[in-house]
Amino acid sequence: MLFEHQSVMPREVLDLLQPAAGGIYLDGTLGGAGHSRLILERAPEARLIGIDRDSSALAKAAEVLSPWQGRFSLHHRTFDQAAEVLAELRIDGLDGMLLDLGVSSHQLDTAERGFSFRFDAPLDMRMDCSSGQTASDLVNELPEDELVRIFFQYGEERYSRRIVRAILKRRESAPFKRTGELAELIRNTIPSGGKPSRIDPATRVFQALRIAVNQELEQVEQGVRRGIKLLKPGGRLVVISFHSLEDRIVKHMFREQARGCICPPRLPVCRCENKPAVEILTRRGLKPQADEIDMNPRSRSAVLRAVSRLD
Repeated sequence: MLFEHQSVMPREVLDLLQPAAGGIYLDGTLGGAGHSRLILERAPEARLIGIDRDSSALAKAAEVLSPWQGRFSLHHRTFDQAAEVLAELRIDGLDGMLLDLGVSSHQLDTAERGFSFRFDAPLDMRMDCSSGQTASDLVNELPEDELVRIFFQYGEERYSRRIVRAILKRRESAPFKRTGELAELIRNTIPSGGKPSRIDPATRVFQALRIAVNQELEQVEQGVRRGIKLLKPGGRLVVISFHSLEDRIVKHMFREQARGCICPPRLPVCRCENKPAVEILTRRGLKPQADEIDMNPRSRSAVLRAVSRLD
């Protein structure tokens, strides 16, 4: 299987996750299993639970992790379903959990998946090809206001309304089936969209559709909240985000879980008895170092944050 993968921020992940001998670790976004391999190499007798919604990623992970047979198990799920996986395995707590969010390089570079407008391919974008609506379904079926909301909220596209109106007009005569059709319409709709620029005019809309198709932001919020509850005292959660919408959710969730008293400021004595659930280990999100960006330009937008579960 052709599956090129470069793990993002591997040094920082291991430094913060601190995998130890005999520990139990969960990789909720398995991808090419690069991070999982490093965890198993670093921690003798550690157990690795791998989750991914992409069946091709699971197949590749089985190859990569084959030298550690008996120390890992792989599951075709989404990372917000980690609690169900642990229940099936009769595991009551994790020493560490990793979430490497967003689309993988393999998914972007596989033309038929439809994630990238670099290829003229079916307009799909599903991370799990076995279920759910495709990007084509959304573009051809959603009403105007909902498409505008998706493009503006998830893609921060300033010309959302103009693009959607062009989509509605075009789909009256022919549905959108391929990435090239949609990308060309966007370029022809946005002012100066046909001129060369650093960022292709279709980038924001394609990002927005991918997020909507895979319900990525809902997954992040639920996955982080539930993941913290799965940690043992002292267990660590490490999250890598690749765009500001994801990172904002992670940052706010960590701050919320790290808060103590939530009483109104006017109360002289705390009555809520709320205790912080975590300690934040990264006061500011970590960015990849220059040498990594040189070797893997796609790592440039990564932000890593981590917390440790308190007693």
